[in-house]
Amino acid sequence: MNSLVQKAQELNPWAQNPWFETVAIAQQRAKRRLPASVYGALIAGAEAGVSRDDNTAAFNELGLRTVTAGQSAKREMATTVMDQPASMPIVISPTGVQAVHPDGEVAVARAAAARGIPMGLSSFSSKPMDQVFEANPQSFFQIYWAGDKDSMVARMERAKAAGAVGMILTLDWSFSHGRDWGSPAIPQSIDLKTALAHAPEVALRPKWLADWVRSGALPDLGVPNFVTDPSSPVPGFFEAYGTWMGTPPPTWDDVAWLRNRWDGAFMVKGIHRADEARRAVDAGATAISVSNHGGNNVDGAVAPIRVLGEIAAEVGAEIDVLMDGGIRRGSDVVKAVALGAKAVLIGRAYLWGLAANGQAGVENVLDILRGGIDATLMGMGKASIDELSPDDLVIPQGFSPT
Repeated sequence: MNSLVQKAQELNPWAQNPWFETVAIAQQRAKRRLPASVYGALIAGAEAGVSRDDNTAAFNELGLRTVTAGQSAKREMATTVMDQPASMPIVISPTGVQAVHPDGEVAVARAAAARGIPMGLSSFSSKPMDQVFEANPQSFFQIYWAGDKDSMVARMERAKAAGAVGMILTLDWSFSHGRDWGSPAIPQSIDLKTALAHAPEVALRPKWLADWVRSGALPDLGVPNFVTDPSSPVPGFFEAYGTWMGTPPPTWDDVAWLRNRWDGAFMVKGIHRADEARRAVDAGATAISVSNHGGNNVDGAVAPIRVLGEIAAEVGAEIDVLMDGGIRRGSDVVKAVALGAKAVLIGRAYLWGLAANGQAGVENVLDILRGGIDATLMGMGKASIDELSPDDLVIPQGFSPT
């Protein structure tokens, strides 16, 4: 028996060593640990996945201009994002229903706090905001334009009372309902019938199941932060989603109205054009995120890194410009900063870390990115991220839309 265990460990050495050296390996481990439908929800992407794939592929088209000697012995990567200090130009992007691990957003918040970076918390998150904000006081609350105006203001007021230090209004989500590879089956709730239906795929992932058994709970698809009163019954994901779908999309006047009801840092997430970046500034935004919702918005929308330069040139001197989409390495962060981003938001990368090893896995991902930023800055002869500019990149003709 012992020889069989030893042989298994030789074939699968990371079983005894949870550390991983790249985000790609974190993804591999997440895939091996999670039930197929849960992993499929993380991969996501709209329709043919063109935008999702371009988000990562576009970074590979950008070259770095390196130096041979004279590198700085120390590299500075700290910055300030939405009035919050960050040890490096990275912010946790708000992502919903983190059933990949029992500790969910609380584990992510602790990891982000341990590494000195701010966190965005989704309206569709699985953990109550007070628990998350206690774990990381540098947290922004993310809100959708969903429901009537009174309920939106009430959700913001609840977040403010709980300790949110900034607001993120996400607008880059139109959500096509079709995927060429099929959409994962996401239940409304985990009842006996649902548990039996998913039992075969869960049985193939005993470690994931064991995590939940030890926690004394089942994966919960409720969204406790969508309600205005924490004592109210928690709606299910699809109930909240239905509210969002039934709400007419906002105008820029609506965005300005909502911004005027929040007295702190305010980001508009989903900007993809320079003219709309200007509209966001006019509406009172203090920050924007250049984003296509991880390729889950309109398929065919180009990668955010392709339009980042023109947007940063338009408004980067006035507000914080962030970029969300496709970050897998520290060098990707450097490329985004060189093109004008104050910082980047990461989503799938940290979710894979969470799935692979909980809070420690998220910290592992952040350490990978920090190490990559540092190594890239050294190779480029930079003492600080503030020294980066487009001149440090090799940008191929046709990289950005005209």
